[in-house]
Amino acid sequence: MPSKIWHIFHFMDFDDIVSSLPTDALTEISDLPYPHLASGKVREIFDLGENLLIVATDRLSAFDVVLPDPIPGKGAILTQMSLYWFQETSELIANHLLPDQERILKDDLNLPDDIAVRSMAVRRLRPLPVECVVRGYLAGSGWNSYQESGQICGHEIPPGFEESERLPHPIFTPTTKAAEGHDQPITESECAEILGRELFDEVRRISLELYAFGYERSRAAGMILADTKFEFGLDEQNQLYLIDEVLTPDSSRFWPSDEYEPGRSQPSFDKQFVRDFLLKEKWDRNPPAPRLPAEVITETRKRYLQALTNLLRGH
Repeated sequence: MPSKIWHIFHFMDFDDIVSSLPTDALTEISDLPYPHLASGKVREIFDLGENLLIVATDRLSAFDVVLPDPIPGKGAILTQMSLYWFQETSELIANHLLPDQERILKDDLNLPDDIAVRSMAVRRLRPLPVECVVRGYLAGSGWNSYQESGQICGHEIPPGFEESERLPHPIFTPTTKAAEGHDQPITESECAEILGRELFDEVRRISLELYAFGYERSRAAGMILADTKFEFGLDEQNQLYLIDEVLTPDSSRFWPSDEYEPGRSQPSFDKQFVRDFLLKEKWDRNPPAPRLPAEVITETRKRYLQALTNLLRGH
Protein backbone atom coordinates (compact mmCIF):
# COMPACT_ATOMS: atom_id res chain seq x y z
CA MET A 1 0.00 0.00 0.00
CA PRO A 2 1.47 3.41 -0.88
CA SER A 3 2.45 5.43 2.17
CA LYS A 4 1.23 9.00 2.53
CA ILE A 5 4.22 11.26 2.52
CA TRP A 6 4.81 14.55 0.78
CA HIS A 7 7.15 16.26 -1.70
CA ILE A 8 9.02 13.88 -4.02
CA PHE A 9 7.78 10.89 -1.96
CA HIS A 10 4.11 11.55 -2.64
CA PHE A 11 2.36 8.34 -3.85
CA MET A 12 5.59 6.34 -3.71
CA ASP A 13 5.75 2.86 -2.14
CA PHE A 14 7.58 2.70 1.14
CA ASP A 15 10.60 0.76 -0.15
CA ASP A 16 11.02 3.38 -2.87
CA ILE A 17 10.87 6.10 -0.22
CA VAL A 18 13.68 4.48 1.74
CA SER A 19 15.82 4.04 -1.35
CA SER A 20 15.19 7.69 -2.31
CA LEU A 21 16.47 9.13 0.97
CA PRO A 22 19.76 11.00 0.58
CA THR A 23 22.78 8.97 1.70
CA ASP A 24 25.36 11.78 1.48
CA ALA A 25 25.48 14.16 4.44
CA LEU A 26 24.53 17.79 3.89
CA THR A 27 25.78 20.24 6.52
CA GLU A 28 25.95 23.55 4.64
CA ILE A 29 23.84 25.10 1.86
CA SER A 30 25.56 27.76 -0.19
CA ASP A 31 24.19 27.54 -3.73
CA LEU A 32 20.53 28.54 -3.45
CA PRO A 33 19.58 31.79 -5.25
CA TYR A 34 17.66 33.16 -2.25
CA PRO A 35 18.92 35.49 0.49
CA HIS A 36 20.07 33.59 3.56
CA LEU A 37 18.42 34.88 6.72
CA ALA A 38 19.56 32.68 9.58
CA SER A 39 21.09 29.39 10.67
CA GLY A 40 19.66 27.27 13.44
CA LYS A 41 21.26 24.23 15.03
CA VAL A 42 19.88 22.08 12.21
CA ARG A 43 17.96 24.32 9.78
CA GLU A 44 18.88 27.05 7.31
CA ILE A 45 16.32 29.80 6.64
CA PHE A 46 16.06 31.67 3.34
CA ASP A 47 14.08 34.78 2.38
CA LEU A 48 11.26 34.30 -0.16
CA GLY A 49 9.85 37.79 0.29
CA GLU A 50 6.52 37.40 2.10
CA ASN A 51 7.41 33.83 2.98
CA LEU A 52 10.38 31.70 4.06
CA LEU A 53 12.18 28.59 2.86
CA ILE A 54 13.36 26.28 5.66
CA VAL A 55 15.89 23.60 4.76
CA ALA A 56 16.83 20.89 7.26
CA THR A 57 20.49 19.91 7.08
CA ASP A 58 21.96 16.68 8.45
CA ARG A 59 23.57 18.47 11.39
CA LEU A 60 22.86 16.95 14.79
CA SER A 61 22.71 18.77 18.11
CA ALA A 62 22.82 17.29 21.58
CA PHE A 63 22.62 19.16 24.87
CA ASP A 64 22.07 22.29 22.73
CA VAL A 65 25.46 21.95 21.02
CA VAL A 66 25.91 21.16 17.31
CA LEU A 67 28.04 18.03 16.96
CA PRO A 68 30.98 17.87 14.54
CA ASP A 69 29.58 14.83 12.70
CA PRO A 70 26.28 14.83 10.73
CA ILE A 71 23.80 11.99 10.26
CA PRO A 72 23.36 11.38 6.49
CA GLY A 73 19.76 11.85 5.34
CA LYS A 74 18.54 13.03 8.73
CA GLY A 75 17.23 16.34 7.41
CA ALA A 76 15.04 14.57 4.86
CA ILE A 77 13.65 12.22 7.50
CA LEU A 78 12.88 15.10 9.87
CA THR A 79 11.17 17.09 7.13
CA GLN A 80 9.06 14.21 5.89
CA MET A 81 7.95 13.28 9.40
CA SER A 82 7.06 16.89 10.13
CA LEU A 83 5.05 17.12 6.91
CA TYR A 84 3.12 14.03 7.94
CA TRP A 85 2.30 15.48 11.35
CA PHE A 86 1.49 18.95 10.02
CA GLN A 87 -1.03 17.30 7.70
CA GLU A 88 -2.52 15.10 10.41
CA THR A 89 -2.81 17.83 13.05
CA SER A 90 -4.15 20.58 10.80
CA GLU A 91 -7.64 20.28 12.33
CA LEU A 92 -6.20 20.89 15.80
CA ILE A 93 -4.24 24.02 14.89
CA ALA A 94 -3.17 25.92 11.78
CA ASN A 95 0.48 25.48 10.79
CA HIS A 96 3.04 27.50 8.90
CA LEU A 97 3.12 25.39 5.72
CA LEU A 98 2.10 27.09 2.49
CA PRO A 99 -0.43 25.09 0.45
CA ASP A 100 0.73 23.02 -2.53
CA GLN A 101 4.24 22.41 -1.25
CA GLU A 102 5.39 20.18 -4.09
CA ARG A 103 4.47 22.74 -6.77
CA ILE A 104 6.19 25.57 -4.87
CA LEU A 105 9.38 23.66 -4.17
CA LYS A 106 9.78 21.94 -7.53
CA ASP A 107 8.19 24.35 -10.00
CA ASP A 108 8.27 27.82 -8.44
CA LEU A 109 11.57 27.52 -6.56
CA ASN A 110 13.12 24.92 -8.88
CA LEU A 111 14.81 23.05 -6.04
CA PRO A 112 16.71 19.84 -6.88
CA ASP A 113 15.29 16.66 -5.35
CA ASP A 114 17.97 16.34 -2.68
CA ILE A 115 17.09 19.83 -1.39
CA ALA A 116 13.32 19.65 -1.97
CA VAL A 117 12.98 16.53 0.14
CA ARG A 118 14.40 18.38 3.15
CA SER A 119 12.61 21.71 2.55
CA MET A 120 9.43 23.49 3.59
CA ALA A 121 7.99 26.71 2.16
CA VAL A 122 6.30 28.46 5.07
CA ARG A 123 4.58 31.64 6.21
CA ARG A 124 6.71 34.34 7.77
CA LEU A 125 5.61 34.47 11.43
CA ARG A 126 6.82 35.79 14.79
CA PRO A 127 8.10 32.81 16.79
CA LEU A 128 7.15 32.70 20.45
CA PRO A 129 10.18 33.09 22.77
CA VAL A 130 9.54 29.75 24.52
CA GLU A 131 9.69 26.08 23.63
CA CYS A 132 6.64 24.08 24.66
CA VAL A 133 7.65 20.73 26.13
CA VAL A 134 5.09 18.08 27.10
CA ARG A 135 6.16 15.07 29.16
CA GLY A 136 4.18 11.89 29.62
CA TYR A 137 6.97 9.81 31.16
CA LEU A 138 9.86 10.36 33.57
CA ALA A 139 12.94 10.47 31.37
CA GLY A 140 15.94 12.60 30.52
CA SER A 141 16.23 15.92 32.33
CA GLY A 142 12.75 15.38 33.79
CA TRP A 143 13.96 12.23 35.55
CA ASN A 144 17.04 14.06 36.80
CA SER A 145 14.93 16.91 38.16
CA TYR A 146 12.55 14.50 39.87
CA GLN A 147 15.43 12.71 41.59
CA GLU A 148 16.82 16.01 42.86
CA SER A 149 13.65 17.76 43.98
CA GLY A 150 10.56 15.64 43.41
CA GLN A 151 9.46 18.26 40.87
CA ILE A 152 9.66 19.03 37.16
CA CYS A 153 9.36 22.73 36.30
CA GLY A 154 7.19 23.34 39.34
CA HIS A 155 5.03 20.23 38.90
CA GLU A 156 5.00 18.11 42.05
CA ILE A 157 5.44 14.43 41.15
CA PRO A 158 4.39 11.82 43.78
CA PRO A 159 7.26 9.94 45.45
CA GLY A 160 8.18 6.42 44.46
CA PHE A 161 8.27 6.80 40.67
CA GLU A 162 10.87 4.88 38.68
CA GLU A 163 12.89 6.02 35.69
CA SER A 164 10.81 5.92 32.48
CA GLU A 165 7.57 5.39 34.40
CA ARG A 166 4.42 6.92 32.96
CA LEU A 167 3.26 10.04 34.77
CA PRO A 168 -0.26 10.25 36.22
CA HIS A 169 -1.04 12.67 33.38
CA PRO A 170 1.02 14.59 30.79
CA ILE A 171 2.58 17.80 32.09
CA PHE A 172 3.52 21.05 30.35
CA THR A 173 7.15 21.96 31.09
CA PRO A 174 8.23 24.94 28.94
CA THR A 175 11.76 26.23 28.45
CA THR A 176 13.33 29.45 27.33
CA LYS A 177 14.56 29.57 23.74
CA ALA A 178 18.24 30.44 23.75
CA ALA A 179 19.82 31.77 20.54
CA GLU A 180 23.10 30.31 21.82
CA GLY A 181 23.87 28.01 24.71
CA HIS A 182 21.37 26.03 26.73
CA ASP A 183 17.61 26.45 26.92
CA GLN A 184 16.49 26.84 30.53
CA PRO A 185 13.44 25.17 32.10
CA ILE A 186 10.79 27.53 33.48
CA THR A 187 7.58 27.07 35.43
CA GLU A 188 4.12 27.57 33.98
CA SER A 189 3.85 30.83 35.96
CA GLU A 190 7.10 32.11 34.48
CA CYS A 191 5.94 31.13 31.00
CA ALA A 192 2.65 33.00 31.55
CA GLU A 193 4.61 36.11 32.53
CA ILE A 194 6.58 35.90 29.27
CA LEU A 195 3.61 35.23 26.98
CA GLY A 196 0.72 36.82 28.83
CA ARG A 197 -1.99 34.74 30.49
CA GLU A 198 -4.37 34.43 27.51
CA LEU A 199 -1.71 33.31 25.03
CA PHE A 200 -0.12 31.03 27.62
CA ASP A 201 -3.43 29.26 28.26
CA GLU A 202 -3.92 28.71 24.53
CA VAL A 203 -0.38 27.44 24.01
CA ARG A 204 -0.57 25.10 27.00
CA ARG A 205 -3.93 23.70 25.88
CA ILE A 206 -2.91 23.03 22.30
CA SER A 207 0.46 21.56 23.35
CA LEU A 208 -1.29 19.00 25.54
CA GLU A 209 -3.80 18.23 22.78
CA LEU A 210 -1.02 17.74 20.24
CA TYR A 211 0.85 15.44 22.61
CA ALA A 212 -2.29 13.34 23.19
CA PHE A 213 -2.85 13.08 19.43
CA GLY A 214 0.78 12.16 18.76
CA TYR A 215 0.78 9.66 21.61
CA GLU A 216 -2.19 7.73 20.20
CA ARG A 217 -0.86 7.75 16.63
CA SER A 218 2.57 6.65 17.81
CA ARG A 219 1.10 3.87 19.92
CA ALA A 220 -0.73 2.57 16.85
CA ALA A 221 2.65 2.50 15.10
CA GLY A 222 4.30 0.49 17.90
CA MET A 223 6.01 3.43 19.60
CA ILE A 224 5.64 5.27 22.90
CA LEU A 225 5.86 9.06 22.67
CA ALA A 226 7.52 9.76 26.01
CA ASP A 227 7.92 13.51 25.58
CA THR A 228 8.13 16.12 22.86
CA LYS A 229 8.71 19.80 22.07
CA PHE A 230 6.47 22.13 20.07
CA GLU A 231 7.12 25.63 18.77
CA PHE A 232 4.55 28.26 17.82
CA GLY A 233 4.40 31.58 16.00
CA LEU A 234 1.97 34.46 15.52
CA ASP A 235 0.87 36.26 12.38
CA GLU A 236 0.07 39.97 12.13
CA GLN A 237 -3.43 39.32 13.50
CA ASN A 238 -1.92 37.36 16.44
CA GLN A 239 -3.34 34.06 15.22
CA LEU A 240 -1.38 31.12 16.62
CA TYR A 241 0.38 28.68 14.27
CA LEU A 242 2.35 25.50 14.81
CA ILE A 243 5.84 25.97 13.33
CA ASP A 244 9.35 24.52 13.01
CA GLU A 245 9.18 20.70 13.26
CA VAL A 246 6.61 18.36 14.80
CA LEU A 247 7.01 15.02 16.56
CA THR A 248 10.34 14.06 15.01
CA PRO A 249 13.23 12.12 16.57
CA ASP A 250 15.04 15.46 17.00
CA SER A 251 12.22 17.03 19.01
CA SER A 252 10.72 13.94 20.68
CA ARG A 253 11.57 10.84 22.65
CA PHE A 254 10.18 7.71 20.94
CA TRP A 255 10.46 4.25 22.53
CA PRO A 256 9.59 0.85 21.03
CA SER A 257 6.41 -0.28 22.79
CA ASP A 258 7.34 -3.95 22.85
CA GLU A 259 10.59 -3.27 24.74
CA TYR A 260 9.22 -0.82 27.30
CA GLU A 261 10.11 -1.61 30.91
CA PRO A 262 9.99 1.02 33.70
CA GLY A 263 12.96 1.30 36.03
CA ARG A 264 15.64 1.82 33.41
CA SER A 265 16.63 3.87 30.41
CA GLN A 266 14.73 2.74 27.31
CA PRO A 267 15.94 1.84 23.83
CA SER A 268 14.82 4.66 21.57
CA PHE A 269 14.23 5.89 18.03
CA ASP A 270 15.69 9.31 18.75
CA LYS A 271 19.06 10.86 19.54
CA GLN A 272 19.20 9.39 23.04
CA PHE A 273 21.63 6.87 21.54
CA VAL A 274 23.97 9.78 20.79
CA ARG A 275 23.36 11.38 24.19
CA ASP A 276 24.28 8.10 25.90
CA PHE A 277 27.54 7.95 23.95
CA LEU A 278 28.36 11.56 24.86
CA LEU A 279 27.62 10.96 28.54
CA LYS A 280 30.08 8.06 28.57
CA GLU A 281 32.68 10.44 27.14
CA LYS A 282 32.25 12.64 30.26
CA TRP A 283 31.84 15.69 28.03
CA ASP A 284 31.05 18.94 29.88
CA ARG A 285 28.29 19.83 27.34
CA ASN A 286 30.12 22.89 26.06
CA PRO A 287 31.61 23.27 22.56
CA PRO A 288 33.45 21.62 21.03
CA ALA A 289 31.62 18.29 21.26
CA PRO A 290 33.41 14.95 20.84
CA ARG A 291 33.56 13.31 17.42
CA LEU A 292 31.07 10.50 16.79
CA PRO A 293 32.40 7.06 15.84
CA ALA A 294 31.17 5.62 12.54
CA GLU A 295 29.07 2.99 14.31
CA VAL A 296 27.25 5.68 16.33
CA ILE A 297 26.46 7.61 13.13
CA THR A 298 25.21 4.46 11.37
CA GLU A 299 23.08 3.32 14.29
CA THR A 300 21.59 6.79 14.79
CA ARG A 301 20.54 7.01 11.14
CA LYS A 302 19.02 3.55 11.45
CA ARG A 303 16.97 4.63 14.48
CA TYR A 304 15.70 7.82 12.81
CA LEU A 305 14.72 5.83 9.75
CA GLN A 306 13.00 3.20 11.89
CA ALA A 307 10.81 5.88 13.46
CA LEU A 308 9.74 7.00 9.98
CA THR A 309 9.22 3.36 8.95
CA ASN A 310 7.01 2.64 11.95
CA LEU A 311 4.95 5.76 11.46
CA LEU A 312 4.23 5.17 7.77
CA ARG A 313 3.59 1.45 8.04
CA GLY A 314 1.44 2.01 11.11
CA HIS A 315 -0.91 4.20 9.08
